[in-house]
Amino acid sequence: MTNEKTPAPHLYLALTPVILTLLILGMQIFYFGVFEPHIPLAIGIALTSFVGTYLGLTWEEVRAGIFKVIHVALPSVSVLIVVGMIIGIWIASGTVPTIIYYGLKTLSPQIFLAAGMVICAVVSVSLGTSWGSVGTVGLALMGIGEGFDIPMYWTAGAVVSGAFFGDKVSPLSDTTNLAPAVTGTDVFSHIKNMMATTIPAMVIAFLIYLGVGFFVIDAQSVSFAKIAGITTALEDNFTISGWALLPALVVMGLALKKIPPLPALFAGAVIGGVFAMFMQGQSLQAVFDYANNGYSINTNIVEIDSLLNRGGVQSMMWTISLVLIALGFGGALETTGCLRSIINAIKSKAKTFAGTQVAAVGTAFSTNLVAGDPYLSVALPGRMYSPVYRGMGYSTLNLSRGIEEGGTLMSPLIPWNAGGAFVISALGLGISGANLQNLLYIPLAFACWTAPLIGIFYAYVGWFSPKATDAEREHWKASGAAIAKFNKDGTPATE
Repeated sequence: MTNEKTPAPHLYLALTPVILTLLILGMQIFYFGVFEPHIPLAIGIALTSFVGTYLGLTWEEVRAGIFKVIHVALPSVSVLIVVGMIIGIWIASGTVPTIIYYGLKTLSPQIFLAAGMVICAVVSVSLGTSWGSVGTVGLALMGIGEGFDIPMYWTAGAVVSGAFFGDKVSPLSDTTNLAPAVTGTDVFSHIKNMMATTIPAMVIAFLIYLGVGFFVIDAQSVSFAKIAGITTALEDNFTISGWALLPALVVMGLALKKIPPLPALFAGAVIGGVFAMFMQGQSLQAVFDYANNGYSINTNIVEIDSLLNRGGVQSMMWTISLVLIALGFGGALETTGCLRSIINAIKSKAKTFAGTQVAAVGTAFSTNLVAGDPYLSVALPGRMYSPVYRGMGYSTLNLSRGIEEGGTLMSPLIPWNAGGAFVISALGLGISGANLQNLLYIPLAFACWTAPLIGIFYAYVGWFSPKATDAEREHWKASGAAIAKFNKDGTPATE
């Protein structure tokens, strides 16, 4: 995407728009106490465009690069729209209220966080979309956690850990297919190789959540009168029945039959609308309104009203606008060569396999941080580091795992990233001013940030770090794959 006729900016110039944008972003969030990253990122686009014109690019060329990246990521915007619809409709159909009701009746505060993570993981693996899992089952778990008086950032951390685990290992997930595609491996070998870090990370997270449930959360302080009030209000306003879970089960069934997530989720919205009309007594016009503007209810119980008054396409517009602006920033950085200069600087410092693995994970995370898009954070490092791994004689399965860990898993932990913005919006974290404490969900999403650390540890000790097989080498030769050259001292040779 970079204009080859334009000289790449030197590192300091390339870093200038990134650092200035992050400073403005930090001032907006932490000094003014307002979580509105849109304008700082828009200023970042302008700053990067100035760098592009300084290097000789025209505004039309910069704009074309911005729109190209936005176009590539439009499928994620489509998922956001459908998930917004499905949240509003599944509340109206009784699906979300039924999950909350049965959860409060059957789960205990001690096991809630651990069980919630596992539930989100199962649903996410089945659907192949972390966003769909967060917006449906994750939302219901937030309601259960509210009933148990568990701080919402703890519940959000468990939801994010489970949901993005599924997005990382499901063969239906777009990023799980993108990572092996850009590194020249196959999806099932990629998934198998990721298990070495994913399973330990999930076990660690599960044990932490279980420990918190038994030793930190005071089950004795849980108000059973409050829980009874919530369940009674749900019974009074919805028909609570196992049948209400059918829309969710249908979506999972379609996903297991390898129907792509977008049509599967849309089918779930349609079926949910039917249940809303015939099971909950809603009109067709009301269903349309819930799909567009979200569900609305007034039970005079704050916990229920704050949780269930949400959803709809319009509720996603804040997130969608943020995603589009962040993608524009990422597109400007790539088109002007700033992103490539920064990555090349990082790549040039890696002289060993372990160093290269750290650089790949760090580059994926950094791309997430500055470009705001999980797709770009997987695709760009995947393309750039593949020749380095081949030159070292290591399988690019190591790379595909690394960029998933730094890309897919870290995206929900960056508030202005597409993943983080959606989590904050869908789970109702309401991060602004006094409740900036809800950002604590970031360190509490243990499975997301422990997996990259485990992968880096493996790289240094040589565990689960496969060398290239003869079959892989033959494939590289047959496909004409690029292979980096190295000097005798291990430094990359000048190309």
